[in-house]
Amino acid sequence: MSTYTQVARDGTRDGGGGGHALTLDGVSSDEGHAALRASVRRLGELLGESLTRHEGAELLDLVERVRALAREPDDGAELARLLSGVDDATAIVLARAFTAYFQLANASEQLHRGLELTRSSGGLSAVVERLSGAVGAGELDVATTNEVLGRLQLRPVFTAHPTESSRRSVLDLLLRITSIVEASEDPQQRPADAVRGQRRLAELVDLLWQTDELRVERPRPADEARSALHYLRNLTSQVLPDLLEDLDTGLRSIGLDLPADAQPLRFGSWVGGDRDGNPNVTPEVTLEVLGMQHEAAIDVLAAATRDLLTELAASTQVVGFSEELLASLREDALALPEVHGARAHLNGEEPYRFKLSYVLARLEGTRARLRTGAEHVPGRDYTGVEEFTAEIRMIEESLRRNDGDLVADGAVARLLRVVRAVGFGLATLDVREHAGRHHAALAAIYDRLGELITPYADLDRSARTKLLSKELSGHRPLIGAAVRTLTGAPAQVVQLFSTIREALDRYGDDAVETYIVSMTQGIDDLFAVVVLAREVGLVDLSEGRDVARIGFAPLFETVTELEAAEELLEGLLSDPSYRRVVAARGDVQEIMLGYSDSSKDAGIAASRWQIHRAQRALRDVAARHGVTLRLFHGRGGSVGRGGGPTGEAILAQPYGTLDGPIKVTEQGEVISDKYVQPRLARHNLEVALSAALEASTLHRASSQPREVLDAWDVTMDLVAAKGQEAYRALVRDPGLVPFFLTATPVEELGNLNIGSRPSRRPGGTGGLEDLRAIPWVFGWTQSRINVPGWFGVGSGLRAAREAGRADALREMFADWAFFRSFVSNVQMTLAKTDLGIAAHYVEELVAPGDRGAFEAIRAEHARTLEEVLLLTGQDELLQSAPVLKRTLELRDAYLAPLHALQVSLLARSRASGEAVDPALRRALLLTINGIAAGMRNTG
Repeated sequence: MSTYTQVARDGTRDGGGGGHALTLDGVSSDEGHAALRASVRRLGELLGESLTRHEGAELLDLVERVRALAREPDDGAELARLLSGVDDATAIVLARAFTAYFQLANASEQLHRGLELTRSSGGLSAVVERLSGAVGAGELDVATTNEVLGRLQLRPVFTAHPTESSRRSVLDLLLRITSIVEASEDPQQRPADAVRGQRRLAELVDLLWQTDELRVERPRPADEARSALHYLRNLTSQVLPDLLEDLDTGLRSIGLDLPADAQPLRFGSWVGGDRDGNPNVTPEVTLEVLGMQHEAAIDVLAAATRDLLTELAASTQVVGFSEELLASLREDALALPEVHGARAHLNGEEPYRFKLSYVLARLEGTRARLRTGAEHVPGRDYTGVEEFTAEIRMIEESLRRNDGDLVADGAVARLLRVVRAVGFGLATLDVREHAGRHHAALAAIYDRLGELITPYADLDRSARTKLLSKELSGHRPLIGAAVRTLTGAPAQVVQLFSTIREALDRYGDDAVETYIVSMTQGIDDLFAVVVLAREVGLVDLSEGRDVARIGFAPLFETVTELEAAEELLEGLLSDPSYRRVVAARGDVQEIMLGYSDSSKDAGIAASRWQIHRAQRALRDVAARHGVTLRLFHGRGGSVGRGGGPTGEAILAQPYGTLDGPIKVTEQGEVISDKYVQPRLARHNLEVALSAALEASTLHRASSQPREVLDAWDVTMDLVAAKGQEAYRALVRDPGLVPFFLTATPVEELGNLNIGSRPSRRPGGTGGLEDLRAIPWVFGWTQSRINVPGWFGVGSGLRAAREAGRADALREMFADWAFFRSFVSNVQMTLAKTDLGIAAHYVEELVAPGDRGAFEAIRAEHARTLEEVLLLTGQDELLQSAPVLKRTLELRDAYLAPLHALQVSLLARSRASGEAVDPALRRALLLTINGIAAGMRNTG
């Protein structure tokens, strides 16, 4: 295994944005990485030269002195004294300098990791080989496997969760820098090009220094949508065609086939649709974002069509063409005479080019129609992507009839695969809203009807369930003309459903697919949404006509909700009316699993285990009802929020859980880390797609006897229960709130302007329960305590070991993908925890009477470290991953001064009260940004 794939098999460093970054002087000594060492050394020299030009030699000397002191094996007193005497202006420059070092190092490491991964064997080829062996051995039925392949779909869902601290402007500059670095390493590069490249590198490093790392203002949802679209455009044009071709070709080579309408890879988005706790996402924003997505999709399809037009120069003087194609050209001339007049003299004897010219014109007509909301004009625009696809298939069929099979299987098939993946919307939008808002809207509606003896708002869950179930089985309108009398929040909820209907009418049925209900606690929470959707025509269960234009998904976020998931899904699917809704959606029921809040609620051990148990139960319920289960994993970037290598996470699911479709969130720094470099983007998507393929076909039954699984379950039950007990003892300690708020910069995060959503839920009391999971993780990470990623695991493992289950734990680590992935992620978070640095925060910032929580943290850390080393058989953390271990250690040469500077600035800022000097605030935010860049982990 290559060193980089050993670090992170899916290219996400230590798993979804929370991983290592090679430092400028901290790369591996492996001779195979000479190019990497040379590039980071050169970039470091260029940055030093830039610092000297802009700030003077004294600043560079100070940077080197701070870095040297940070390496001294003392208590940091001398460094603290030095930094305490630094004024705000100098602090700003110091923070920027160390951040720039990290940025350049990370970018170079990404480039070389991508280059090495390109040379390694891909995940698809390995899975295809395993599939071939299983088919050959008679372990897989070809017909059944092809049926599963028809359902196969990996859907990465891009979200706007505020965890990306780096600005797009900075990321774009870094991408330009790495492209020049890559070109400079070409042994055939001309000397003149090398000289020009070095000059360009110096220019770009200067521009990096001159670019502000901080956003001037908080981004709007439309800004977040543009950022997501930047990545989606690149993925769909640069990565998708080759990846999907390799999948298709690989399966065909072993006698398996993807159906013509299969969509093995699609993209999803929450940007502009996630309303939970974000007042900035209005119905108008949702329509605006959908418009942007469709503009981008048509750009992608038009570019791919132009590429095909360039190639398909087949002439009537050489080959034949189908009569259907020639007849369509005659019809096209009548519908689009302007295109005929412009192209007939050029392409009159090249029917494919002629046809594609008309196709391009209709794409532009479709763009104009969608932009203005005008009526469809037959022949001049497309009503939907199916009409576009039909025209490309007409070309394909003509080629096949006239000795053009190679082209049909080549360039034309590539375009068709992209069309199936992209559609006219680039990504399918999900809408998410809090369950309570739907009930509030229904309460207002029923109050106006005046027919309930007990007001709707006073009904318990059982009564609400009966009422709404009866409502679903009936046909009467609840709102009717009374919709105009609704005001405030209830009116906004109804308007949202009307907006979804408007979006589907304008953009097509795949513009918005799923309505996700956050904080789902009962069946009534889903019934409420379906009733409201019915009121605007999104659901129609009238006699002989079952229509559900969108699907509905509960989001189980806390451990309590996860424990009740089986009962809730059973209740949903047992209701005749709701079952008809699911049938109208193709017998697919989506369930979203929340990692962030369950971990914040009960600790990582209980969270991961309960999610695993819930998946098993949901799998069995769906099977009993003849429903395909589509799980949507709401994973964050950090381990504490569900992060970890995506491929490993997919394969660690319970057997039989994945039956084709799966959705996984991609958010914040994970997106840039995984997708900014095309090679890494290809690798990450390939590994995840390969894992989905393998899990759907080869992991449909248990590989372990029932009694072994039962024994492991009992052991894991104990680990989770004791872990939860220890974790809740910490978070329910009244002293934790003041400790967390003072020992971390969590209160300062709101000024960082990294997302449109507020960091706290509205209407709360100001306690930890109101704080969202992202700042909860972000704060702990900044001070290097990382509580969410490991706390309680040591207590759980020790309890199991002392209960005589040490052998079972070792078996689980060796043979159970779920447990091995869990322990691996905890080990990574432990390695990134530095209680020595954390102690400096505590000693300088936390009042002596509020430090009790830190002693509990120290004790659990020691316990967890000891138990993990015992379990893995190592003498020290990451002993089996020496390259990563060395990287993390040497990276601290740059992180240590940033941490020390942050502590000093936090003390100054808090001492100044409300009147914080703008320069001081800026310096502090730069340290937060810099530490996030160095840790590659913001939440």
